[in-house]
Amino acid sequence: MSPELLLGALLAAAAVVFVSVPFLRAKDAPPPVTPADEALAAAEERDRVLGELKELEFDHRTGKITDEDYRKQVGPLRRQAAALLPTETAKDPREQRFSSPSVPSSRPDR
Repeated sequence: MSPELLLGALLAAAAVVFVSVPFLRAKDAPPPVTPADEALAAAEERDRVLGELKELEFDHRTGKITDEDYRKQVGPLRRQAAALLPTETAKDPREQRFSSPSVPSSRPDR
């Protein structure tokens, strides 16, 4: 056996060992993180109500629903959607919830 062939085989074996060691040392995979069933159900309900609201507004704009029917249906749907939306309260009332504009305004601040 030539020395080059032996050196190549040893180098290939070393590369295989080097690559496989992290996989051989790995412990059991952590269990997948899944949201609680209640949170998932609430998110699905919220998405369903918002979809209904969007469809109702589209039907009203296209003329499939009269103004009177729209007013009767939109109120309860909006209340239901508002109740299902997560409430995000700022810890500090002065906390800014939007990013500053990247381009300076031409209007001077007062």
